[in-house]
Amino acid sequence: MFRIEAEVDKERRDLLRSRLRDANTAASSMLAALRTSPGAHELPLHLWAMDESGALAGGLVGHTWATWLHITYLWVDDRHRGAGLGSHLLRRAERIARDQRDCCAARLETWDFQAPGFYRRHGYKVICALPDYPPGITEYTLVKPLS
Repeated sequence: MFRIEAEVDKERRDLLRSRLRDANTAASSMLAALRTSPGAHELPLHLWAMDESGALAGGLVGHTWATWLHITYLWVDDRHRGAGLGSHLLRRAERIARDQRDCCAARLETWDFQAPGFYRRHGYKVICALPDYPPGITEYTLVKPLS
């Protein structure tokens, strides 16, 4: 018999993550090799664009792990859109990931009303479309080789 609890518990979450990581490492020789490599740890990659007054004009937040760049957020203030700032931030992150962190590819998620066309213009390909996530919206996963 089991007792099921529905509560937020950071200590148990961390324990579960650790046990899942151990099980995955034991099951995959590729993950086992990765765990002892320099790419085993996520490294944050953050870029900030400040305007003349020092206010945030745009930024990119992501991380690198296992020879991949994962872009979590890319945002440009409405006043600066169309000036190439988003493209500049994206190219800079890709260059850092490729040249300084030996990444071979990039990935990201975006919604249909956000920027799938922007990313396609920068060489990203849709590998997954998840309709109705959330309801009425499609989420896309896109990837790009960085070679």
